[in-house]
Amino acid sequence: MASDLELSDFLKSAEKKAFKRAYFHVRDEEAALDIVQDSMIKLCTNYADKPLSEIPLLFQRILSNTVLDWFRRRKTRNALFSNRDDFENDESPGHFESIEVLPGDTDLPSQQSAESLVSRMQTVVQIEKAVMNLPPRQREAFLLRYWEELDVSETAAVMGCSEGSVKTHCSRAILALSKTLSDQGMKP
Repeated sequence: MASDLELSDFLKSAEKKAFKRAYFHVRDEEAALDIVQDSMIKLCTNYADKPLSEIPLLFQRILSNTVLDWFRRRKTRNALFSNRDDFENDESPGHFESIEVLPGDTDLPSQQSAESLVSRMQTVVQIEKAVMNLPPRQREAFLLRYWEELDVSETAAVMGCSEGSVKTHCSRAILALSKTLSDQGMKP
């Protein structure tokens, strides 16, 4: 059984990745924050009695299900109601922080030129856009395998599909990302 402190530490360590993963799916910061918060609450209220070793996979599964629930609610709401804002022509994008670029041992800010830093940040933005343009199942498999660093069987358990499907989705995602980034002048 995970202690309150262990559960709290896990949630603190998982919140940024969970937010990014939710944002890549729903493309709305506020909704992504709500999804992560709901997932954390569900984990704490329903699975706090589980051993700490089971918590990461449970949380990933809960997060996936909460994202799916969000899409279902949104689909139902859009079928029943029209939002006045949908008819406005306001194109101001929301604020979104790109993936943080953490310095390595030999990559200290004092040794890095402004041009290099800007170039790296532009590369990160290109990669994020390419990931967001992947089909949903490919994006989910890719993020679980390479962002959350789950193995194939864990990813299959979270996605509720076979290991072969995970491998197929990941392979297709990597091919699509490689092609997209190559078309933009980036070498894989």
